[in-house]
Amino acid sequence: MPLFRVLDEAVLRRKRKGNVEWKKTSRRPDDNGSVLSLTRLCMLRVADNMKEEVWVKDYADKYLDQGPFNLLRGDIVEELMLLLCSRNRLSRTALHLLLVPQLRSLSLESCPGLVTPALCGHISARCQGLLNLDLSGAQQLSVKVLCETLHSLSNLHWLCLAGIPCDRFVIKTITLCCRLLRHLDVSRCHLLSPSALLPLGGGPCCPSSPSPNGSSSHCTSPSQSSISSPSSSSALSPLPLRSLLALDIGFEEKEGDSVAAAAYLLLSLPSLERLALEGLTQACSLIEQKQFWQVEEFTSREGVPRLEDLWRDRSKQQANGWKQMRTRDRKEVEDEEEEGSGFWEESGSESEENVRDKELVSSEDQTEEKLSSRSDLILQLRDVRGLTCDSLDSFARVCPSISSLSVNVTDDDESVGGQKQSSVLAAGLQSYTGQMRSLSVQFPGTLTDLFPALKVSGPSLVSLTLEGVKTSTDTRLLEVITMCHRLRELAISAEPPTIARGTHDRERIHDDGNLPKLPHLSSLSINFSYEHNQPKPHMSWMSLKRVLWCLLNGSPLLQKVSLVSLPCPLDSVLLRVLQVSDPAGSPPLPLARLQHINLLRTDVTMLTLKKLIDRSKNLMLAAAGISVSMSGGP
Repeated sequence: MPLFRVLDEAVLRRKRKGNVEWKKTSRRPDDNGSVLSLTRLCMLRVADNMKEEVWVKDYADKYLDQGPFNLLRGDIVEELMLLLCSRNRLSRTALHLLLVPQLRSLSLESCPGLVTPALCGHISARCQGLLNLDLSGAQQLSVKVLCETLHSLSNLHWLCLAGIPCDRFVIKTITLCCRLLRHLDVSRCHLLSPSALLPLGGGPCCPSSPSPNGSSSHCTSPSQSSISSPSSSSALSPLPLRSLLALDIGFEEKEGDSVAAAAYLLLSLPSLERLALEGLTQACSLIEQKQFWQVEEFTSREGVPRLEDLWRDRSKQQANGWKQMRTRDRKEVEDEEEEGSGFWEESGSESEENVRDKELVSSEDQTEEKLSSRSDLILQLRDVRGLTCDSLDSFARVCPSISSLSVNVTDDDESVGGQKQSSVLAAGLQSYTGQMRSLSVQFPGTLTDLFPALKVSGPSLVSLTLEGVKTSTDTRLLEVITMCHRLRELAISAEPPTIARGTHDRERIHDDGNLPKLPHLSSLSINFSYEHNQPKPHMSWMSLKRVLWCLLNGSPLLQKVSLVSLPCPLDSVLLRVLQVSDPAGSPPLPLARLQHINLLRTDVTMLTLKKLIDRSKNLMLAAAGISVSMSGGP
């Protein structure tokens, strides 16, 4: 049956009724302002028919297991599913219709209520070629159902189980059955203890999950290989994980288990580049100082290889890698010299440029020899989350390639080695000067205290997130913009400002030519906390209007904006930004590319919203995120 078959009379009547809406949809430009492709237009039409139960009814009446979508390419089905999710039109029946064998990626994060044991059985039966699967938030699934589902998905490269009832049996099933896995997210899985993650690093082969009759299910894979284990001769090699996210999981069984488990995973997973784990900073300090005796009781209790043995094996691999790299580079230099030998014989001498090149190669060889001969182990981590300020110096020595960092800084009154934690953070970031691209800081102190850290890493940052910071009417937000001029994403979650004694905050929006700009910014979020019984924010920070003008007017690429419970009027700022003209040859108009906006608990009026929608044709107002007027309440 063709995908767009002749419809019956009732469907045709519904079609005529929806003609006006379809004409509007068909003229809608793409995210970048260009006209929609024919494929996109067809998918929009199919999505509309899904809502009217055209395809769902036809599937239920005639096909059940084999429908017309089996004829489409997997990537088109994936895009159609994402489109339905974004419009809240994906029903359980429609989902069954779209679970086709050619599907390679399946994300149900936005509709976890649709994920049931029956649906998982359907996924296991029909989508065994899946490479990427996201079941995050699916609370209805039991451990047994999860294990049975994963048992059939041996080709998975990317798996997200965040926030679901996942325990050590699920981890063992993943280790046994998903031998190609590169990314695993088990964040917010509160049934998981830190030691339950150990099978990911290899070890004794053991039953994965209990079956109804009390037996155990196993997976076999040709990629499984043996490693030394103190408790079993039959063992699995580590998974080739490059990314492991496991923050906010269950409690440790004994004090210190989080640090020991983190150290074990760091040493046993050689491909790790992205890691989110409790106790990570202390684990790197333990590895850097080689204090493996502290966790011998843990490794003996869990039946895994000793950390000292793992460290020795990784160090040998690192030394061999440096030797191979140096041999390869020398061979390339020798080949280049042989190719150019005839020329040098004719010319009789080498050019100054060639001499400098040889000196550079010699210098690089000496650097590599120093690195290959050093006894310290270098980890390949580039993106880490869950760090604390203590032992940041040890962390920097073990992980020198970091470009993305998430740090939790406790109360700044607590000192580390006699220094404030904000000062320790700034000193720790010195090791990554010029290479840090993303920085996220949870800090309960004043925003001004973070300025030294931002001065160190700000010039290279493209993403900055500041959570829980305190502000006052004297806080100099413009300095953050000046220090981080390359930002593409800026998110600030702050406490309402306190008013300094003897100060009067004045409203100032002038000297536009001297204000800093963020020309590359595409996502902006400035949200202030509030009490739900509080009728409206106190307008105490009038000079914040100048900062908002700077950000909204000086960032023409903005696509996503969230401004919540601002302690200053916003309507007048938006009106002024929308009055900016469009001279010939100028960059895009401010807010012209806006796609999403949240203005909860602000004074923005309907008139301003109408002008904003006229400026940006792609704008979708966030549901329950618009306050028509402060007098009317949110």
